[in-house]
Amino acid sequence: MPDGCIPAPERPGAGVLQGIRVADFSRVLAGPYATMMLADFGADVIKIESPGGDDTRAWRPPVDDAGESTYFGAVNRNKRSVVCDLATPDGLATARRLARTADVVVENFRPGVMERFGLDEASLRPANPRLVFCSITGFGREAGAALPGYDLLVQAVGGLMSITGAPDSEPSKVGVALVDVLTGLNAFSGILLALRQRDAMGRGSRVDVDLLGSLLAALTNQASGTLATGRSPARLGNAHPSIAPYELFRAADREFVVAVGNDRQFSAFAGVLGRPLLADDARFATNEQRVRNRQALRGLLEPLLAARTAADWVDALTLARVPAGLVNDIGEAFAFAESLGLQPIVTTVDPGTGRTSRQPATPIRLDTAPAAHRTPPPLLGAHNARWADEAD
Repeated sequence: MPDGCIPAPERPGAGVLQGIRVADFSRVLAGPYATMMLADFGADVIKIESPGGDDTRAWRPPVDDAGESTYFGAVNRNKRSVVCDLATPDGLATARRLARTADVVVENFRPGVMERFGLDEASLRPANPRLVFCSITGFGREAGAALPGYDLLVQAVGGLMSITGAPDSEPSKVGVALVDVLTGLNAFSGILLALRQRDAMGRGSRVDVDLLGSLLAALTNQASGTLATGRSPARLGNAHPSIAPYELFRAADREFVVAVGNDRQFSAFAGVLGRPLLADDARFATNEQRVRNRQALRGLLEPLLAARTAADWVDALTLARVPAGLVNDIGEAFAFAESLGLQPIVTTVDPGTGRTSRQPATPIRLDTAPAAHRTPPPLLGAHNARWADEAD
């Protein structure tokens, strides 16, 4: 930690990042997601909030049993909340002290805001050469600096909506702020890389991530196909541009998916359907031919699959090692994960108030230093007094 930094308290089993302090100036989703991941693995994350708090504290309904926004709760566990009014000398002085004594600063203000308050990397670096400074923007710090970084906007201009939805429907966004989550994961990874570099070189560095770049990189095969051919893909609904059958079907009672990824799986699929000769049909014998003839194949499959329940098909196909699954709602998805022994839900308890919060568990598992889900998302300013005591 940098000279003069106040050490984080020792917490047995707190994770590999114990002893790392994070001054978290970020709000809403991408930044808080990244800092929550750091906190889950032991970092002491101090969430620096305005007197009004993170915007998502007011994004309700839904709310939890304590009446707190579940949106805020989704990405702020294991943190401490300190209110700093940057418009006042005292608030700004506290924020600067927190930033100067941190290992990591994370911010997602519009470019120029941190500079105005003397909280930017150039202002902090002389007093804290080991600082890792992570800046999250919507469209970078150059020509896109003035553009607002909202997930829906990036899904639109970044191409994701153009490939999401049915061919005969309007473009559609994904049902969660996926670009923010991807960007948060990139910020988390970048911070860890910068900390590793600091271990080796003794000096911190700057991490820059942006929503548009994160989305374009995450388009993977759709992006590479566009760059290689010069043609942008069209919407295919639930079908896949390069694999068939890899899509949604309707059984006798509900929808389910079949995800045939190779010719062996298709042969097994045909056998389960009671139509083994489909695998020998020249139109369907190889994946490339199935993609070329996907509509003809779907026309044959639909009446066959409508004859039995979705659960019957999933059981039979899974037994034949053909990937298939029900279209679960989110509650059913958690129940399914629990049935597999994944322990996808954690409950944290505030030791002072007894307030509880149920959240998805961290998906990264380290056998020697697992994540620690310690405390619920903090109430606004809950740790002001404790921070003042530590700072004295």
